[in-house]
Amino acid sequence: MTQAFPDPAKAFAADFVARNNHAFITLNDSIFYFGELGMQERRSADLMTAILERHDFRVERGISGFATSFVATYGDGEPVIAIHTEYDANPSNSQQSGVTERAEIVAGAPGHCEGHNTNAAVMIASALAIRYAMEKYALAGTLKIFGASAEEQLLSRPYFVRDGLFDDVDLAFHDHILDRFGTDYGVIQSAAVSADFTFHGEAAHAAVSPWKGRDALDAVVLMDMGLAQYREHMKPTMTMHRVITQGGEQPNVIPSKAASWWYFRDPTADGARILFERAQKIAQGAALMANCELTVDVRAAVWPVRLNQTIAEVIARNVDIVGMPSWTAQENAFARSLQKQAGVPEIGLRADADTLAGPAVQIAASNDCGDVSWKVPMGRIWFPGNVPHLPFHHWSAGAPLATSIAHRGGLAGAQALAASVIEFFQNTDLVSAAKTSFAQELGGIVYKPLLPTDQRAPAHLNQTLMDKFRPAMEAHYVKAEPVFAP
Repeated sequence: MTQAFPDPAKAFAADFVARNNHAFITLNDSIFYFGELGMQERRSADLMTAILERHDFRVERGISGFATSFVATYGDGEPVIAIHTEYDANPSNSQQSGVTERAEIVAGAPGHCEGHNTNAAVMIASALAIRYAMEKYALAGTLKIFGASAEEQLLSRPYFVRDGLFDDVDLAFHDHILDRFGTDYGVIQSAAVSADFTFHGEAAHAAVSPWKGRDALDAVVLMDMGLAQYREHMKPTMTMHRVITQGGEQPNVIPSKAASWWYFRDPTADGARILFERAQKIAQGAALMANCELTVDVRAAVWPVRLNQTIAEVIARNVDIVGMPSWTAQENAFARSLQKQAGVPEIGLRADADTLAGPAVQIAASNDCGDVSWKVPMGRIWFPGNVPHLPFHHWSAGAPLATSIAHRGGLAGAQALAASVIEFFQNTDLVSAAKTSFAQELGGIVYKPLLPTDQRAPAHLNQTLMDKFRPAMEAHYVKAEPVFAP
């Protein structure tokens, strides 16, 4: 049993994680090689829910209309503590693990290039450790495990919150990979609205009778130009970016349908809403100029991520007890080689865990767990499963994700996360303190979902891509099953 924790329940949980290291590694690597895009994480979700059911969790699949999302529950009564995380990959980022140069597993296929595979393994390992500690030490309360589809598209958790799945939750924890070991508090990430703008015109022969056509692609281009001009008038905190998702089939046919997919971000939910409303007006103008019709479909809309100080303090002291893994010379050499390839400082791996020093600095990136963090007090544990300075969504960040760096960093993260949750199950006064500090942190701001009330999950998102690549990817799946022993 791990002796670093003087508390026997925490020590038991840490030991559970340590002695199930092989199962953890198998789960981590299995999800890595699945490489499933958002909304198509079928094998990842099936594997995790099967493990949870095997260990007496009550599992509900397909929550909020997301076929690959789930909630698993153990125990009953109060407090109700939730752990949630994501497990989706990114397109065009297939990368062989342990290789320090660009080397695809399957050419052109999706792959994990951030570490959501390890996020999932940390969540499941810590959930099982907590579950058996609750049983052994008679800890009252309810543990809920939320599997969140399609984080890379900012999709699922605003739906969970809108649909009331967090109404009975007292506290929530989010685990996420990084190159460091620690936590933060304060507002750390930005709000975002994700929306499709689809223009409808009329086809015609582009050479023989173009005057009979109404070019939907012209409307997409005009919207793009209008928003480019508007950038001068945006607040410096606002950002927006897009891809053209449909632009026609061939040059000699005027496109009758064209579309672009936009993200609009701001540090505040209200700012993201204002930017989105302005974009809709510009899109309407583009449609008018091109003599087209416009439809707008909101895919996702998320609040900024805010982290609770009371929970952060608990996570920080448990991280301090677990400590950063003692990286080997080989692991550091691998990290420096990757850093050299990526053109970033060649510092190797960090030697020490973080110290909780003060409020976080808010960044422009978003995460769909933001809505959870305004509904209930939420903490996030950063665990050290990747290499410093590597840019996420780049092949280099995929190279460590099925190596000992992700394995040992993830195991440390699972131990610290399990210990932190157990501390709240043991101390209801601490739960009350988190709720009190949360109310103070909100400062009178009232949470209202940005997501439209009638919006439904885009069930077929990424299906075509996964159908194309999955058969070739299957040859690389891990053959072993992750078996966790009580």
